[in-house]
Amino acid sequence: MEQPLLVEFDAARRAVVLTLNRPARRNALDLPLLHSLRETVESVSRTHPDARLIVLRAAGSAFCSGMDLAATAGHAHETAEAVRDALLAFAECPLPTVALVQGAAVAGGMGFAAACDFVVVADGAKLGLPEVRRGLVAALVTVLLRRQLRERELRELLLAGELISAARAREIGFATSVVPVVQLDEEATRLAAALAQGGPHALAATKHLLSMLHPRSLRDEMDLAIAAHRSARDSDEAREGAAAFLEKRAPNWAASH
Repeated sequence: MEQPLLVEFDAARRAVVLTLNRPARRNALDLPLLHSLRETVESVSRTHPDARLIVLRAAGSAFCSGMDLAATAGHAHETAEAVRDALLAFAECPLPTVALVQGAAVAGGMGFAAACDFVVVADGAKLGLPEVRRGLVAALVTVLLRRQLRERELRELLLAGELISAARAREIGFATSVVPVVQLDEEATRLAAALAQGGPHALAATKHLLSMLHPRSLRDEMDLAIAAHRSARDSDEAREGAAAFLEKRAPNWAASH
């Protein structure tokens, strides 16, 4: 049986490398993968006490195409909570985190990149939040991006729902760097060397401080977001959006009212 998440410890870089391993599904997120991500990140200090870094990468041609709508059908609320918990595990992890993005990072895929401290994107990659085109709200991802992007760029992503290029992701401040796809791992090695110069406790304290320097805590904002997500997920528009996506047709929004 396929392991949805591969975990290895790279002793040379003192990095725990997590590989999304559903390439046949473009690494779409299902419940087993979401649970594995959360559990692995939350336990990393116990399982790999020498680790100084977490690297999130993906097998195959795409980083992550978002939720696996077929696999999670009928489990909308459980899936939303699993996404929230996994995103929080990354965002609140005391270790620095690096996402290596190739191919496509769409919807929840972009969200998991956003939950990392560094986002290295391969040139030619496409990123975006097309949820509104499926009658949904990219609520949980919005919490993270609201802290990272300027208002206009965030509205561009959320309301237009178009995919953007790696260059545009760098321009708006989402991507830390853009490199040829063959240099993704090399860039992770460079970041590992830079981060190794910092004190582990100082890095963890800096991350915690950054997470708290907002009017609301990250967890409070996630709670607001999941309420918005549930409201949209239970709507007629969401049902029409999901049906259109699975049937590979344009949604008929008029029929959802």
